[in-house]
Amino acid sequence: MIEYVLLKIDGISKSFPGVKALDHVAFEVGKGEVHAVVGENGAGKSTLMNILSGVYAPDTGILCLDEKEIHFKDPRHAQENGIAMIHQELSLANHLSVMENIFLGRLKRNKLGLVDYKQMYKMCRNELECLGVNDIEPDMLIKDLSVSQMQMVEIAKALSLNARLIIMDEPTSSITKKETEMLFAAIRSLKQRGVSILYISHRMEEIFEIADNITVLRDGTYIKTLKSIDTTPKEIVSLMVGREFNRAFNREVRKVREDEKPVLEVKGLSYGKKVKDVSFKLYPGEILALTGLVGAGRSEVVQTLFGVTRKDKGQIIFNGKEIEARTPTETIGLGMGLVPEGRKTQGLFLKMKVRDNITITNLPQICSMQFIRKTEEIKKAEDYVARLRIKTPGIEQQVQYLSGGNQQKTIIARWLLNSPKVLFLDEPTHGVDVGAKSEIYEIINSLANEGVGIVLISSELPEVLTLADRILVMQNGRIAGELSRENANQEIIMEYATNQMNKGMEQ
Repeated sequence: MIEYVLLKIDGISKSFPGVKALDHVAFEVGKGEVHAVVGENGAGKSTLMNILSGVYAPDTGILCLDEKEIHFKDPRHAQENGIAMIHQELSLANHLSVMENIFLGRLKRNKLGLVDYKQMYKMCRNELECLGVNDIEPDMLIKDLSVSQMQMVEIAKALSLNARLIIMDEPTSSITKKETEMLFAAIRSLKQRGVSILYISHRMEEIFEIADNITVLRDGTYIKTLKSIDTTPKEIVSLMVGREFNRAFNREVRKVREDEKPVLEVKGLSYGKKVKDVSFKLYPGEILALTGLVGAGRSEVVQTLFGVTRKDKGQIIFNGKEIEARTPTETIGLGMGLVPEGRKTQGLFLKMKVRDNITITNLPQICSMQFIRKTEEIKKAEDYVARLRIKTPGIEQQVQYLSGGNQQKTIIARWLLNSPKVLFLDEPTHGVDVGAKSEIYEIINSLANEGVGIVLISSELPEVLTLADRILVMQNGRIAGELSRENANQEIIMEYATNQMNKGMEQ
């Protein structure tokens, strides 16, 4: 029973062209409560949070704050009433200091009208100390901070706005386990101060560790709110997907034959300080995982192989021939594809249609005399929407309105259409719900069975141990260890990733 209702959501509905995002959603958030909101991609979580933070106005329904009905005009109005949102993609100005970011748009000034940096430094220091943060100085530049430090700055900014409700959207998606523990300590501190947290995450273990109550949304509708101590991850997932969910994905390990030739061979690859003397072989139909801590150089390896960045030295041998990989255009032409980590910033053309996003790398094959053969393009796009079960009103829908999981499948469809021999997958299920994740696993497995060589980058060790045939663990730009799936477990991988394995061997 909630002692004091801070926020009441009553009958909220919201529609976009071709999509009913929310349909009469209603639940309550108590003061000093950590309240998780879960659901598959497309369940309406982001739309609801955007309404609560003043980005959207609901079509119908009301919000009550402190038992008073309120209508937010814009995000600033929501902030003035004590609601702050920390987005999955952090929105800090990289070249400004911590204190400038915290007071951005409301800089403190002295009697002469000049910016009062001394006062801002002191106030910023106080907010950071309240969170138990002692490794960030107010005059440090944002670009010099880690992702977890940036999140602490976002929380400090929310507190400086006197936030009573902080919305956190996938706050642990890009941070390590240790950094997650620091974040949870900050959340518990906020809870003791009476601040409420709305916590969005697909990671069940986190939700059950930090949340008091869990609200499930499905297809834009409210399903149920449960106390975390009275339910299980299995029950929550079943409510999310609308069926009993106990399916575990199993992939049979692929063994490399002695007479097989690699589709991709990398020898002594180096790029700046990020990639140092990396060598490996990838065979057709094999899933090779690159794992390690954030910043270990995993993404930089595949970006260099794909031609996004130019190697400083080393050899790249593709289908038995040495290549330079100067540009993505060159590598795409050879038969490579890359599903990048940042689907919205690096992978998708958000204001373009689903059709355009699927066919864009295949245009030379469907053009005659510089004109696109429209009928052929539409057929190809519709075929892959059906094949990958992409949920969309149609191929003419702007891709920005699709859920995260369906956006990810749209990028994968783009490369399938190009019939790749090697596919690089950088965090392919990042921010993707349980149901869509299982579907993406099936797609990856199917591609490998068809002979595509896959390099998988993932921070989720259960995912690595589910999909990979072999595992390369990176640490500080180098390959620290190679494991077969049969010989790998999370503890061994983390020992390599943190250099503890090598230290133990030295001793």
